Amino acid sequence: MAGLVLDLIARRGLELDVEVVPGVTAALAAAARLGSPLSLDFAVISLSDRLIPAGEILHRVARAAEADFVLALYNPINRDLLVEAMGVISRYRRGDTPVGIVRNAYRDGEWVVITTLSSWGEYVDEVDMSTTIIVGNSSTYRYGKYMITPRGYERKYGLWLR
Repeated sequence: MAGLVLDLIARRGLELDVEVVPGVTAALAAAARLGSPLSLDFAVISLSDRLIPAGEILHRVARAAEADFVLALYNPINRDLLVEAMGVISRYRRGDTPVGIVRNAYRDGEWVVITTLSSWGEYVDEVDMSTTIIVGNSSTYRYGKYMITPRGYERKYGLWLR
């Protein structure tokens, strides 16, 4: 909430000293449960259309998907918007692209699944406001219980062994 607090202070011209304490974002917590899907460039996009119009959110999703960023989607408050966003992503990604769905990361009731872009909808009833969805990029792959996005060492140093 630092953004809201600092914005209010600035807009009112107040002289207050605020201490901002870093935390672990839902995207990073979910990624840790999935393995290493965020080890290269990624975009974090809120799907809450309470303050941002749905069209603007979908535009951001499309641009990030087109740029081949791994996507971390949170605040899936509007199920129809989530389905539409995943449809937008599907225009830029293969159906076998790994998708991780994590609810309540590191909390009671934690639930984790790795699926694919073509099959993620099978789990839509498990998605709530405590869910983060991570969609891999064109190089993300699944190995056992892990989602992995290589950083590029294999290209530079010839480490690709598979």
